[in-house]
Amino acid sequence: MEQQTTDIIVASQAALRQASALMVQYSFSIVGALVLLIIGWIAATLLQRWSFEGLSRIRGFDETLARFFSGVVRYVVLILVLVMVLGQFGVQTASILAALGAAGLAVGLALQGTLQNIAAGIMLLVLRPFRVGEYIETSAVSGTIVEIGLFATELKTSDGLYRLAPNSTLWNVPITNYSRFPSRRHELSITVPKGESTAAAQELLTDLARSDSRVLLDPAPTTFVDSVSNDSATVTLRYWARSENWFATTRDMTKALKAAFDDREARIASENAQTA
Repeated sequence: MEQQTTDIIVASQAALRQASALMVQYSFSIVGALVLLIIGWIAATLLQRWSFEGLSRIRGFDETLARFFSGVVRYVVLILVLVMVLGQFGVQTASILAALGAAGLAVGLALQGTLQNIAAGIMLLVLRPFRVGEYIETSAVSGTIVEIGLFATELKTSDGLYRLAPNSTLWNVPITNYSRFPSRRHELSITVPKGESTAAAQELLTDLARSDSRVLLDPAPTTFVDSVSNDSATVTLRYWARSENWFATTRDMTKALKAAFDDREARIASENAQTA
């Protein structure tokens, strides 16, 4: 009986010593883990701030991209810190990294469409085929750019409607940007009946272009005989206008041409009547 009591006491003392050793060991591990977490959190915050400020200083670098990449830096640092903390407790970090890689692959496959939009958004923000305020047209969408995001681009259509286009629909397709260059060309044509002077029609079109101050002098407006048939000839005016005034200028020029052409026809008819 006494021997059993002694064995129990000895076993209890051994268990207490082992427990004390484990507590001391894991106390240091816990303290080390807390220190790593605090330092890692501070480092991640500072690196995010520095990377954002550094990218923002790059001329032409979009703020959305700067925030995205600085956020990626932060989360990469936090993941590395978490792996190091788990390593403090004897967890095999190699298996954790393998699991994270497998999880990342699974998430990537599940969010393939979303990641495609993000990749397209990054390319659009880097290459800048269009900017906010510019009017674009593709085979799928057209409108004025309101905002360019990582996932989608917001547009306002010419009839005042809101349109949200996934970035993947705007990438790898031909894009016509009507606002990128400072000036645009326009053409006006009139038909001159057989027997009437094409030179007079060219003079009329030239005077019309010179009468509008929005028509650019460089490149200078030009007129030419575009085509000839048995019954008539087509005379064309080619001129340039500022992109922001292009639409209004073309509408006003077309209206002025109609008025000038009607006046010319009325004058010719009057002269013919007097001759008769």
